[in-house]
Amino acid sequence: MTGREAKGRRLIKFIIVAVLLLLLFGGGAKMVVAGGAKSLNMADRLLGSDGGARLLIGDQPYGNGPRQMLDIWVPENAQAGDRLPVIIFFYGGGWDSGERASYGFAGRALAQKGFVVVIPDYRLVPKAHWPDFLEDSAKAVAWTHEYIGGLAGDPDRIALMGHSAGAYNAVMLALDPQWLRGAGSDPSIIRGVAGLAGPYDFLPMEKGGSADKAMGKVRPAEKTQPIGFARGDAPPLWLATGDEDTTVRPRNSQNLVAAIEKAGGAATLRLYPQMGHTGIVMALAAPFRSKGPVLDEATDFLRGVTGRRVEQAAQ
Repeated sequence: MTGREAKGRRLIKFIIVAVLLLLLFGGGAKMVVAGGAKSLNMADRLLGSDGGARLLIGDQPYGNGPRQMLDIWVPENAQAGDRLPVIIFFYGGGWDSGERASYGFAGRALAQKGFVVVIPDYRLVPKAHWPDFLEDSAKAVAWTHEYIGGLAGDPDRIALMGHSAGAYNAVMLALDPQWLRGAGSDPSIIRGVAGLAGPYDFLPMEKGGSADKAMGKVRPAEKTQPIGFARGDAPPLWLATGDEDTTVRPRNSQNLVAAIEKAGGAATLRLYPQMGHTGIVMALAAPFRSKGPVLDEATDFLRGVTGRRVEQAAQ
């Protein structure tokens, strides 16, 4: 390739990334969390974050439904027989939008940090409502626990992570044992949860809002709230939020951390200054890591909770 050709390609890449970033910043919260994630994923790829991670498996069924599929990302040098810590990442989108293919930026970022990363789809409004997306999330975790041992992961070192509605799913699985038990799995397999800008204490629901459409008809409404299941023996939680988040208010994370601590459990609150609802997940992608140390701090926590294997008690 000549110098002129290389310069031309760099210019084309710059223009494409500039357009993508304009779409991201100009589209508002809903666009970035849902459809805008595609643009974010493309920008991440164009800026060269593919190195150090690879897609091991795409379109892997974990159930029989069309939305019950998952992708698996691994570190570039991962090999069969490895026993790497595992993160199951649930994306956001108000329980009515999102697709795993748009979140390759999260899979790459976490795999580059040494994790096997599972990104499942789950059923969405209007075809599904609470608790369908929780049941799907639990099935994805159960599938991962059963099969990840043959895919470079360690089934004894599984943690969950999610953003927005995905953080809700992850935290509910950790706090309310019924979901994993219903999927035929053991709730104790979850070693910890990193939640980004999750709704955990949001009653009363905004009329006509995403939560109302997804679970507004559930009675009593309190059973939809993660804070109602706060307990001292829950897996450790790391809950991060931005002080400028007007979509899911920081009080959701603040209140849940306080409730877990009051019950005698382990929970950490991280409040990022000058960061909003979408900025916190955008910070996982290569072009936006300067927005805040979300990736480093989340993976430090996840590495800690998955760093030690739990030995089975003698029978």
